[in-house]
Amino acid sequence: MVAIMQDDSRSEGSISSESEFSEYDLDYDYHPDRTDFTESQIYHFSKMTTPVPRPGPAKLGPRSGLPEWLAEAKQCHYLPESAMKQLCEMVKECLMEESNIQPVATPVTICGDIHGQFYDLLELFRIAGGMPGETNVQAPTTVINSDALEPPTEITDPKLRKKIRSTSDSGVESASGEDDDDEPRGRPRTAGGSSRGGSSGRDSGINIGANQVSGTGNQNFIFLGDFVDRGYFSLETFTLLMCLKAMYPDKITLVRGNHESRQITQVYGFYEECQQKYGNASVWKSCCQVFDFLVLAAIVDGEVLCVHGGLSPEIRTVDQIRVVARAQEIPHEGAFCDLVWSDPEEVDTWAVSPRGAGWLFGDKVANEFNHVNGLKLIARAHQLVNEGYKYHFAQKSVVTVWSAPNYCYRCGNVASIMNVGEDLSPKFSIFSAVPEDQRAVPAGRRGAGDYFL
Repeated sequence: MVAIMQDDSRSEGSISSESEFSEYDLDYDYHPDRTDFTESQIYHFSKMTTPVPRPGPAKLGPRSGLPEWLAEAKQCHYLPESAMKQLCEMVKECLMEESNIQPVATPVTICGDIHGQFYDLLELFRIAGGMPGETNVQAPTTVINSDALEPPTEITDPKLRKKIRSTSDSGVESASGEDDDDEPRGRPRTAGGSSRGGSSGRDSGINIGANQVSGTGNQNFIFLGDFVDRGYFSLETFTLLMCLKAMYPDKITLVRGNHESRQITQVYGFYEECQQKYGNASVWKSCCQVFDFLVLAAIVDGEVLCVHGGLSPEIRTVDQIRVVARAQEIPHEGAFCDLVWSDPEEVDTWAVSPRGAGWLFGDKVANEFNHVNGLKLIARAHQLVNEGYKYHFAQKSVVTVWSAPNYCYRCGNVASIMNVGEDLSPKFSIFSAVPEDQRAVPAGRRGAGDYFL
């Protein structure tokens, strides 16, 4: 009998209800007025000048191929079953050529969990300077630079605080009051979590410009897994990422997360979504075969290791990751399992994870792993961070990047992407969820509550 593992927000065993959220996700360091932003930019978009993509089935001609599939995917259209299966085969062929730890060169944009939030993924690409191959990218109109933020990691300008708190989505549930001195709920703030790098020159206020984005538009992308589940458009989200992977295989790296799993997707929405849109599970099965070939990690210029979850007591060197058998369903224990399930925590070395899979690993473990392998940083996702990103431990050896704003359409958090240039110095871009008038909601869904509760 296999025990169902606790996911990053609630017990996987409670299949009949998704109303209970764990401190390891929704309440993770929750404090809506704390930001801890340095070397970052916070973006908020005004009214869109282009039509909002409307979800629905793609309308393809008899000779359509990858360019047409990508164009449809950008419009939140799901492909016909036959085209989807062809796409999955194309992506599998790309992934088969990649190693367990895929090398990626700078400049690179590192992205955390997406969880089927298609319209926020489009926003992410706008923040990053556009998808690969795009030449006409809509830019953000309001940019709040890190110069507007003051230590000790808290926004002091009430106008800026109001901008961050306004995620543009009505009905957002705040888990804390308006008092700036409220203590965060859930887990205690980890050491180093209240300070993200040095601070200097924070006196320039707000910069407003139509063409200020975080990336060059020519950078590589690493997505740290959890592309599907919980959001309204897991199928369309994964389809878009697969189209980009097939079209630009050297520009897009897809790392496996714990949700890229047959077991988890049958509980948290992706399986049901495929059933509803295709009337059968055939496309879901094809996507799961793609999951099996996703890489376990990426390494940026040999010095920044990117994984979904964290470290494993069975892995001391990155070379040990290279020999893990990855073409399989995620095991319930062992090195593979740990890479997608583990979390950093204030423990001496290792501790049992409350998730029921993976481990909690401490400062000493992370520092030793980085030293042995010549790493500067471990970048990972897997945990909701209400400020968008968070450094862990005194030496900032680990950073969590979270890229699903207003997670589950109810959490009110901001999101981030991490930009790494040739100097390997991370810079974060913080963004909010797109407002309701710039996104679509599936028919029959009035809001987050009737889907998630």
